[in-house]
Amino acid sequence: MRFTSALFSRMGYWSKKYANFPERYINRVTEKIYWRTPRKVQYLPRVMKNRRLYFSVDRPWTNEFQLINFNGKDPEVIPVEPIKNWSFFRGDRVEVLTGPDKGKQGMVKDIIQERNWIIVEGLNTKLHCFGKTKSFPGVYVRQEQPLLVTEQVHLVDPVDLKGTAIEWRYTETGEHVRVSCRTGRIIPVPKSSEETKDYKSPDLYPEEPKDTTAKYVSEVTFEPALKTFEMDIMEKMGIKEDRIPKKYYWY
Repeated sequence: MRFTSALFSRMGYWSKKYANFPERYINRVTEKIYWRTPRKVQYLPRVMKNRRLYFSVDRPWTNEFQLINFNGKDPEVIPVEPIKNWSFFRGDRVEVLTGPDKGKQGMVKDIIQERNWIIVEGLNTKLHCFGKTKSFPGVYVRQEQPLLVTEQVHLVDPVDLKGTAIEWRYTETGEHVRVSCRTGRIIPVPKSSEETKDYKSPDLYPEEPKDTTAKYVSEVTFEPALKTFEMDIMEKMGIKEDRIPKKYYWY
């Protein structure tokens, strides 16, 4: 079995889909430039930046992620089994196979694809103490811990509500679907997998007057040219410059 490093240069698709942040923003917060050549003609462009990242439950736009990765030390290398077809989505019902919650079922709350993790709502929790001081005992809160999708959870078959291994197959119409290995029934991807922090479903997102509609997304509205702003306005309005500039001299 082949293994790869968990220190990817970017997040997985399903990890960042719910946050709904632009790709350029995620790339910027996960990139650390250590050294770069000056922008001059005599210098060859060279950039030295971080090549390894440690991904955990803390997302790249949080302070915890920045402290782990950009503290001047090389992050820890953790082996991760590559998964060709990701099979767990937000809203899926899964069964826990290990730990004190073994045999219990819950809904997938979050996905951390870089580590092959999912977080199940209300299961596999751990007590964390916040605000503890000498005079105050602190507040204890239960927080869900990640579960490894390759060993610690199974999808629940909607036919008999029992955990099962699944396979990706193609239907007669060419649709790629998840199929239960025990019953052979299709396990549909839940509609809640389309949910983000901004909307429940892209189909329900109302289009506002200032939004750029899909009709104009591919339309080119600006073509760069070697003209000044005044020259561009004159060309569009059909104004021709017929004045002769006065001669001037440099001494």
